[in-house]
Amino acid sequence: MKSTGMVRKVDELGRIVLPAEIRQSMDINVRDALEIFTDEGRIILQKYEPSCVFCTKVDGITLYKNKRICTDCLAELKGM
Repeated sequence: MKSTGMVRKVDELGRIVLPAEIRQSMDINVRDALEIFTDEGRIILQKYEPSCVFCTKVDGITLYKNKRICTDCLAELKGM
């Protein structure tokens, strides 16, 4: 994990501001969803990218019967 040297305070409503430099480097835009994880006393934020329900790929995702499936898994299902 790389330290940025940036420190932000939590406001009265529990919010923090992600510095513009971090948002730009991580390709986080207005209204993007972030996942929140905890791990051994750490809070981890990650840009939310829905993945395939079968193989967890994030590329080539399509919605099939309200499930996110990649094109490879969808082709495999069609061949069954």
